[in-house]
Amino acid sequence: MKIFVYSEALDEGGYPKECPFNTARAGMTHRTLSRNQLLDGSDRRVVAPEPASRELLERFHSPRYLDALQRAGHGEHDLDALWMGLGTPDCPLFDRMYEYVSLAAGGTVTAAQLLLDGDASIAFNPAGGFHHAHPSRAAGFCYVNDIVLACMTLVDAGRRVLFLDVDAHHCDGVQDAFFERRDVMVVSLHESGKTLFPGTGFEDEIGRGEGLGYTANFPLPVGTYDGAFLRAFERGVMPLIASFAPDVIVLELGMDMLAGDPLAHLNLSNNAYADAVERIRDLGVPILATGGGGYHVDNTVRGWALCWSVLCGDQDHHDAMSHGMGGVMLETTEWSGGLRDRLLLSDAGRRDEVDVEVEATLSRVGSLVFPLHGLEPPARG
Repeated sequence: MKIFVYSEALDEGGYPKECPFNTARAGMTHRTLSRNQLLDGSDRRVVAPEPASRELLERFHSPRYLDALQRAGHGEHDLDALWMGLGTPDCPLFDRMYEYVSLAAGGTVTAAQLLLDGDASIAFNPAGGFHHAHPSRAAGFCYVNDIVLACMTLVDAGRRVLFLDVDAHHCDGVQDAFFERRDVMVVSLHESGKTLFPGTGFEDEIGRGEGLGYTANFPLPVGTYDGAFLRAFERGVMPLIASFAPDVIVLELGMDMLAGDPLAHLNLSNNAYADAVERIRDLGVPILATGGGGYHVDNTVRGWALCWSVLCGDQDHHDAMSHGMGGVMLETTEWSGGLRDRLLLSDAGRRDEVDVEVEATLSRVGSLVFPLHGLEPPARG
C-alpha cells in the first residue's frame, strides 16, 4: 500500500506569507495528484497526520525549548527564545506555531508507524522534512525535527534505517543527532557548504566513535546538472546503501536542487529526482519520503507529484508524456508535457568545472568512507 499523508488542517495557518517556506505546497501537491488520478486505485490511499505528542517531541527536543516554542506561538517572545532561533528571519513567529509544526512533523512519524504496522510499503509526507532543527534550537525554517523522530521510532522497533537527503541544504540537524551511532546511516547530497546554508556537510564529516563511517556527505558545486548529480548518486550513494542493507529508507525530497530555485544554485531538472527515486524504489525496501526545501512553488509541487508517481510505479505514463517544453526550463507548469521537465537543461555554463569537482568529491568520500564498509573506491567515470 502506498500512503500519501495529508489533511486539510495543514492548509490552515502555517508560516507567514512573506516566508519563503510555503506551507501551501502540500495541499497543492494533493490537488495535483487528485487531478491526475494519482491517488486513485486500491493500492494507495490518503491518511491524515497525527500531531506529534509532547512525549514524542521530548525524545529529541529539550522541554525548555518546547515550552519557548509553545509560548512564542501564543505571542510570548523573549530574548531567551531568540537565542533558541525563534523569531529570526528564517524561523519567524506565527500564530499557533507549536500546534502547526507538531502536526506537520507528526505526519512523518505517522508514516513511520504505518510502515512498522505493515499498512504501507511507501509513505510520503510532503509537509515534513525539517532536517535543520536541533534539540534546543530552530534553524532554516525548521522548528522540530521530524526526520530524527521518525528514525528513532523505526530504530526503536528494531529497524536498520538509512536516511538519504537530496535537499539542496545539508541536513545538519539529522547528522548531529546520529553522528556517533551506526543504527542510522545518514547520506546527503547537497549544495556545498562553501556556497549555501548551513555551511556544513563536507566530505570529512563521516561520523565519530561507533558512528565512524555511518555519515557520508556529497557536497555538490554551483551549477550541478542532471548528469553530474546522477553520477554522484550512482557511484557514491548506491554502493553505500547496498553495503549498509537498510530495512527502511527515509528519503528527504527537497526540491531546491531544481534550476531556478531562488535560494540555491544548482541546475537539476526533475528528471534527475525521478531517476534517483526509481533506483531507490527498485531496491524493494520500505520507503518513508518527506518534502523539505523547494522555494519555486510550482516546480516543487510538480516535482513532488512526479516523485510520488514514480514511487507508485506510474512513471511510464509520464515518460510517454514527456515530449513537451516547459517545467524548469520555462519556469512554468502550464504545459502539455506531463509532470517531467524537458529533458535538455542548461548546465549553467560550468559543465567542465562541475565534472572536475564532482569527481574530486567522489574520490574523497571513496577514500574516507568506502574502506570502512569494505568497498572499493568509486571507479573514475
